[in-house]
Amino acid sequence: MSAVVVVVGEGLLADSVCKELPADYKVVRHLNFKPELPDGTKLILVLHDTWMPSVHKKAEEVSRLSGIPWLRGFVSFGEGVIGPIVHPSKPRCSQCADTRKLLAGRDREEMWKLQQKFEGNSGLESDAWASRTGLLQMSHLLASEVRRVLEGSLADLEGRMYLVSLKTLKTSRHLILPDSLCPVCSSLPEDSQAAARITLNPSLKVSADSYRCRSLEDLNQTLIRNYLDQRTGLLNGKMYDFTPPFADVVVNLPLFGGDEGVAGRTHSYQVSELTAILEGLERSCGISPRGKRTAVYDSYRNLEDRAFNPLKAGVHADEQYARPNFPFNKFNPDIPMNWVWGYSFLQERPLLVPELLAYYSLGCGNGFVYETSNGCALGGSQEEAVFYGILEVVERDSFLMAWYGQLALPRLDPYSANDEELQLMIDRVRIVAGYDLHLYNATMEHGIPSVWAMAKNRKNKGLNLICAAGAHPDPIRAVKSAVHELAGMMGTMDDDFEANKTKLRLMLQDSSLVGKMDDHGMLYGLPEAEERLAFLLDENRPLRTFSEEFKRGRRHADLTDDLQDLLKALHRQNLDVIVVDQTTPEIQRSGLHCVKVLIPGMLPMTFGHHLTRVTGLRRVLEVPMKLGYAKELLTVEQLNPHPHPFP
Repeated sequence: MSAVVVVVGEGLLADSVCKELPADYKVVRHLNFKPELPDGTKLILVLHDTWMPSVHKKAEEVSRLSGIPWLRGFVSFGEGVIGPIVHPSKPRCSQCADTRKLLAGRDREEMWKLQQKFEGNSGLESDAWASRTGLLQMSHLLASEVRRVLEGSLADLEGRMYLVSLKTLKTSRHLILPDSLCPVCSSLPEDSQAAARITLNPSLKVSADSYRCRSLEDLNQTLIRNYLDQRTGLLNGKMYDFTPPFADVVVNLPLFGGDEGVAGRTHSYQVSELTAILEGLERSCGISPRGKRTAVYDSYRNLEDRAFNPLKAGVHADEQYARPNFPFNKFNPDIPMNWVWGYSFLQERPLLVPELLAYYSLGCGNGFVYETSNGCALGGSQEEAVFYGILEVVERDSFLMAWYGQLALPRLDPYSANDEELQLMIDRVRIVAGYDLHLYNATMEHGIPSVWAMAKNRKNKGLNLICAAGAHPDPIRAVKSAVHELAGMMGTMDDDFEANKTKLRLMLQDSSLVGKMDDHGMLYGLPEAEERLAFLLDENRPLRTFSEEFKRGRRHADLTDDLQDLLKALHRQNLDVIVVDQTTPEIQRSGLHCVKVLIPGMLPMTFGHHLTRVTGLRRVLEVPMKLGYAKELLTVEQLNPHPHPFP
């Protein structure tokens, strides 16, 4: 018996495809989905000369009820769209494709409104660009794909969509990632206590001098192909920035509310591009839960025996909450909220964590604190992700501890590291960018090597001072990481800085005007702000060598052993590490993992001076005395009142 192909739709495209299909197929024409599908139907084709999103949703419903795959072809604003082939038992459907194409497009908000408008319209006219020549080109492609589907050869269209310019007939093929939040084909598991439990497994390093378990060469085979696509990618663009002294690549993460650029900075543009893609994937995982369905909604009062106390993460001060139009409300243990499961390494048990602390965008305007991506990290294994999540929390905590306590950190002699690459980096920053580097040991009571890096401008133009931080078991790696971060601001912000000097001088007088991330870094570009960093810039203190300041740590072949060292160092100070798994199906296809690390007691990085979070965090008052920077406990009134300079 010949295969039955049901063609749903009308117009030139449907007519043309029916003529192109081989004679040994039995083609049945339907105007809509009201007639029942005939017995033996192997494939449903939905074909129109215009965009009809409501019909595509109906096709998804029919396909899933009947178990029959379907394929679409239509015209939308001068462009032919073919695919993807939809298998009713698998993720990745037409709605996933529409979402990816919508988000990657420039006019996503307008297109979304048009899609809503078209939903209720079943009698649209043909697209103005739906010419016979263009539709014939589409029909050839469709007929070819129908043959592949029915013959079981799906190499070309499996998971992909063709886009055909009806102006030039240029055809391109684009990967469609399944949308983990798709209302049609997604089947996310429910968040659970059992799934949150973490058992550390071996995670062998790729080489003796590496702290990664997967090489970039390995990831190079998948990252660009899976995620970077101008028309349908989770990341939809890249830009090489030739201004900084090192290779700087920015990729774009398209969000419905706007675009978010994330950067990779290394010595190679190829490696920087891959690093930027990884940063973009990390950011996409941390915005909202996309790997599991939140299942707990209750008050802290009712969950206290199995939940993390949110006050231990640090909150805003009472006077902040009392300000007019402050975007957050004081924590109330009796008000229900969403909770997700994390894992406490100190208590060795799963623990409920407020969703708005585990995913950084959720606290905006509807919660009790401002939370950023602080502690989010991506890795080739869960152990690697946790390792780097801890280091990011430690890095930023050490920076803020030094800032709020105005600690006279030991100055480091950068050349005492005896590392040729670092010496070349320092020389390049001085010669090419015109900045001198100052390094300081910012290691706190836990002993995990941390550094504060500061660049001082030697030119008359540009930011006067730039600050950054790094943390790593190998202090030289911590320094290199911080130098790359510094370099990213060298020259790239000069024009904005010059154009906004008047506003920045007002911020210097009124800290409440420091309202966003860029304000912090650019404020200390003013020469007048340099005096606020006098506690570090005192040149009378002797330079210390790396060997004097840092003990040589043990080297391991297994990254999990390095992670265990970090955990032990923190646990000795009674500092817990709570991990929430943020991994999504989108990154699982590449064998990647993403986590959010919370270390209660450590200072969370915030941007906007009005959103500072130190209330409830005693360490900022106690550690300066513990380390010998102060003779007695600090008081809240003694903390540095100025906005921090973290860029």
